[in-house]
Formats: sequence, C-alpha cells, structure tokens
Amino acid sequence: MTSPAPTGLTPAQIVVELDRYIVGQRRAKRAVAIALRNRWRRQMLPAELRDEVAPKNIIMIGPTGVGKTEVARRLAKLAQAPFLKVEASKYTEVGYVGRDVESMVRDLTELGVTMVKAELMAEVKDKAEQLAEDRLLDVLLPHRSTEPFSSGSLEQVSPDASRESTLEKLRAQLRAGKLDERMVELETQQQAMPMVEILSGQGMEEMGIQLKDMLSNILPSRTKRRRVRVAEARRLLAQEEAGKLVDMEEVVAQAIRRVENSGIVFLDELDKIAGRQGGGHGGPDVSREGVQRDLLPIVEGSAVTTKYGIVRTDHVLFIAAGAFHVAKPSDLIPELQGRFPIRVELEPLTRDDFVRILTEPENALIRQYVELLRTERVTLRFLPEAVEAIAEIAMQVNASTENIGARRLYTIMERLLDEISFDAPDMPGKELTIDAEYVRLRLSDVVRDQDLSRYIL
Repeated sequence: MTSPAPTGLTPAQIVVELDRYIVGQRRAKRAVAIALRNRWRRQMLPAELRDEVAPKNIIMIGPTGVGKTEVARRLAKLAQAPFLKVEASKYTEVGYVGRDVESMVRDLTELGVTMVKAELMAEVKDKAEQLAEDRLLDVLLPHRSTEPFSSGSLEQVSPDASRESTLEKLRAQLRAGKLDERMVELETQQQAMPMVEILSGQGMEEMGIQLKDMLSNILPSRTKRRRVRVAEARRLLAQEEAGKLVDMEEVVAQAIRRVENSGIVFLDELDKIAGRQGGGHGGPDVSREGVQRDLLPIVEGSAVTTKYGIVRTDHVLFIAAGAFHVAKPSDLIPELQGRFPIRVELEPLTRDDFVRILTEPENALIRQYVELLRTERVTLRFLPEAVEAIAEIAMQVNASTENIGARRLYTIMERLLDEISFDAPDMPGKELTIDAEYVRLRLSDVVRDQDLSRYIL
C-alpha cells in the first residue's frame, strides 16, 4: 500500500532540493519546507490529535516571474503529492456563469486517482507484460489453424508441428523485436459512451461533465477490433492487463486519503479577487467578495462531493500567490486572511540572479539550449561574458517595458539563437562560441528601440 504521508525530509534537506532548480527566494523556500515537514510531523501524532492540527496555509507575495509557481510545483514533486495549480480569477460566485470553487477539489481528486493508479500499475508491470505477451502469442499462433505460420525471420511452421516448441520460438522472436513490424488484428476493451450534448450556460458545463462521469461508471465496455503492429499491440495489451490487475476500489481509497492528507492547491492570482475599497470599479467587482466567501469553506475545511466519493479539504495545503501591486492581503475578507497565516514576500530578481538562473540549476536555460542543439551534432559554448551580457539585457528590457522576471530570459534566448536554431540541421559537427559581442550584435537593435522590444522581447 502506498502511504499518504509525505516524505520525511528535514526542512534543510527540502531547501537543498529546491535550490537545485530555483535560484534565491530563501524565505519562500523555508516557509514551504516547514509546511511540508509539518505534514510529516502530523502523521506521527496520535490519531485523536492528528485531526486537530490544521495546515498552515501560505500567501506568497511577489511580481510575476520570480518563482512562486515553481516553488509550489517542486514542493509537490518532493512530497509525491497531488498538486493542482488554479487561477483564483477563473472562479465566479455561485449564481454567475463560470466554474465553481468546488471544481478545484474534484480536479485534485482526479489527479490523485491518476497518480495512485499509475503507481499501482507500475507495481504489476512485469506480470502485465507477461500476460500481454501470452495474449499476443495466441493471436500470432491461434490454437486452431489450417494454414502454416510464416515470418520473415522464422522458418515456416506447419500446423502439425509441436505447438509448444513453435510457441517458444515465437516468444524468442517477439522478445528480440523481430516481429515488431508485423501487423496483427487485436481485440481491445473500450468504454461504450453515448453522445452527450453539453449545453453552454450557467452550470450546464459542470452538469455535463458530471453526467458523462456517471455514465462512464455504469455503462459496460465493448470490444473493438483493430489492426496494429506487434510493437503497438504489446503496449496496448500490457496497459489493458495492468488495468485488470489493479483494484480500482483500492486506487480510489488510497487516492482520497492522499488528497485529503497530502494534496496541495496552488491558488494563483489571489490579488485579482481581493476587494479594492473605494475604487469605484464596476463589472466583475460585484462577484469578487462572493468568490472569496465561496473559497472560505474549501480552505477552512469542508466535504466536497466528487465522482469518487466525499473528499474532505480540512488538511489540504493551500499556497496562494499574487503580485498584490494594487490590492493588498489586508483587502481580503478577514475570515480568508485568517486562513492564510503565513505571508512570504518574494524578492525581485537581480542581474546576478539572472546569471545564476542561466547557469546554475539542473534545468538551467543555457544547458537546455546546448543539449537541444547537441541533437543536431552542433556544439554550442557560452562564454561567461556572454551570460553576463544576456543578464544585463534582460534587466534593461524588464526595466523599460513590463517586468516579467525570469520569463524574459526565455524570449531573449529565443531571439539570440534564432539563426543558429534554424540553420543547425545544415551544420552537423560545427562548434560555435557565443561571446558578448555576438549577444550585443543580435540584440542591440531590439534593445535600443523600446517600441520594437515591446513586441519582440
């Protein structure tokens, strides 16, 4: 059984793991590390006290592109927890057209089921592949056949030959991949689904999704015949056999436990639903406070009906984020403020941070481009002076246009390597060195013209 408890990493170890991918933002990393460790601590408590310990939800405050989402995503990966990123501005108050806040719990549960099912299917992978192999051999060598079996890589076998010896020869050929291109007719199980027209309008989309889910659980599956290559047939049959070996009731039970005890919801753009006093705004403002009040029971802890059963949100960790340039956390309704006791302000990125982002993390941007071009047998080298120049230009463009943080590096790198990426297939074996002069040559015109940089960078 897979445990719903998160890993027992210490806060210091969690920060070290986050440092592998995220530059800076020490305070945010410490806050989420403590929150994750507290989940492990809670699992160690006696049962009567465990339910009383509420998660300490977090608000991360900072401009776009400084790492708020990445911190939450990497944390969920470390915890092996169901993780859902949603935008608070996508939800509307009950009574308005749009998604209701409970849908985030249904989505999180769906992710939990998918995660647990994949883990349990991996546990039975070897047995499923063996069963799939046996089924495929039955297709390749039927029990009753009046025609000899022939293959380009296997001598002709008459119907009178020993089935067992032939079967073993076929099995060896199959495992060696020598039959991969042979076409076979396969029977696979497919869910019988009726045509359901989902009407648009208030609540109709949600109702349509729920109806489709309900029908998928009660309608029988049907057999579908199709011609596929042997390699694809092995994959399809292994998947089907693994699905049969996995107990879906156990999957759902484990998934609900994991969602309830380890689930993480990253609630982005929280500042977009914060009320602005005396702003005189119309339109969507009328539902801002309503969305907050709808969110409140979810964050406080409530029972949400999903197609897999009742899911409680009492111990789901909510990490909210927003720039909070105009609105402030104090503009949220007091009850919601109280449910996010930890506030962390993320620092704007500096030129040195950009240099580190380009070179230090395991998924560093420069490393990504070097490895991408290596697939074309093009060797790309960046001199330290070139990295410094890229960071400097990113800072200039962010200062003169819109500050989008580290995301600016993506647009600049694409512009910088545009010609090389286009011509790379025609340059196998070539070695290219990127220096500061090349960076300035490729980007100086765009940087000088602010109007042009707004469109291109």
